[in-house]
Amino acid sequence: MAKDMSVGKPFPTLFKFAMPMVLGNLFQQLYNVVDSMVVGNFVGEDALAAVGTTTAITFLFIAIAIGMGIGCSVVISQLFGAKNMDTMKLAIHTALISMLVLSVILSIFGLAAHEWILRSMKVPENIFADAAAYLRIYCMGLVFLFMYNILNSIFNALGESRFPLIFLTMSSILNVILDLYFVIGLHMGVPGVAWATLIAQGISAVLSFLVLIRSVRRIETIEKPALFSGHLLGQMFRLAVPTTIQQSIVSLGLVFVQGLVNSYGSVVIAGYTAATKIDTIAINPMVQVGNAVSTFTAQNMGAKKTERVKSGMCSGLIIASSISVSLAVILYFFGGAFIGAFMDSGKSAEAIGVGVHYMRVVSSFYVVMGTMNVFNGVLRGAGDVRVFMLATLCNFSVRVAGAHILAASPMGASGIWWAIPIGWIVGALISGSRFASGRWKTKKLAVTEE
Repeated sequence: MAKDMSVGKPFPTLFKFAMPMVLGNLFQQLYNVVDSMVVGNFVGEDALAAVGTTTAITFLFIAIAIGMGIGCSVVISQLFGAKNMDTMKLAIHTALISMLVLSVILSIFGLAAHEWILRSMKVPENIFADAAAYLRIYCMGLVFLFMYNILNSIFNALGESRFPLIFLTMSSILNVILDLYFVIGLHMGVPGVAWATLIAQGISAVLSFLVLIRSVRRIETIEKPALFSGHLLGQMFRLAVPTTIQQSIVSLGLVFVQGLVNSYGSVVIAGYTAATKIDTIAINPMVQVGNAVSTFTAQNMGAKKTERVKSGMCSGLIIASSISVSLAVILYFFGGAFIGAFMDSGKSAEAIGVGVHYMRVVSSFYVVMGTMNVFNGVLRGAGDVRVFMLATLCNFSVRVAGAHILAASPMGASGIWWAIPIGWIVGALISGSRFASGRWKTKKLAVTEE
């Protein structure tokens, strides 16, 4: 099952590893996109706005899950690269148990505080009830969301990205079927798409768990590993917490910006929602290429082959740039067709116009976003978390501050869109400068069991 990326030509090795990750996470993003498309077309513009206004919160939960998963995967990747299979198995057990506990805690918090969160975001009253129902059901399924993401990260840490793609393809198809059945057949409205997502994610998580446990048991070890290690948990948190903060900061930025968007009314919210759904799908391949570079870097650092990391970084830049330029051209010229899929073009022309403008501004800078993620992948995989965090914090600060400053100018709501690429530019300059300095080479974690 496992794939050693410390051997072989870097470009084909990274490409073959990254593509299933890209496709798999595109399917994962389809959960929320299909939810929005179904309610937007079969329930109405207000229903689309209700689902959209929860996006910042759901992305925050996803960001925590992904951040913890990536942090754990770096430790597991370095152990795999060092061929320390006993400790690697122990790290896998520790990661699974820790994520299960964390997901239960966050689920309880979300169920208790979801209405207060929506009130603090100034969600309009005409969409509040649907937004609250969607978020409440979503929080009930956080265990499945978190467990799937840590399982996905473990598969990726071992160089195996095919299984997550298979499971996500199956569950995404199921999600579409359930969305249509619950909304059109049973007339459940917004809660229907939330239940569809919970069920589909649950099936994906359970199947992934069964396959991972079977695969890990086949890896030969000298001794039978224990189930939990506080020492390894500390090692994982050393990377997982900064990475989670990085992921969460991006999502918190969405929360702060969402409140600003909400002040412009349901028309702007609907257009912004449709555009950000498409934007999330579009930038996801660049994010996953960065994650692939992170695993490539971690395995080679663990194998003490730092000379291969630069080749992996260059390969990542080529892949990310090719994807970003292609997507930018498509969305700049044909963004209206994609935005129109989320709502009735005859009744929602103004909202569609808002979404098209957003897409044209943001997509023009996708190549910058891809470059930033590749550099961040190297820093994260090498354990250079301080500069990685600095780049993220600056990106976040510029984006949020810029959105409020520009929105208060004659630019109005469009100033919110322009703040996004400005933040990417700042982040790319910081992480790129760190890579060029070569100081990341000295940051390899000591991931050994006491």
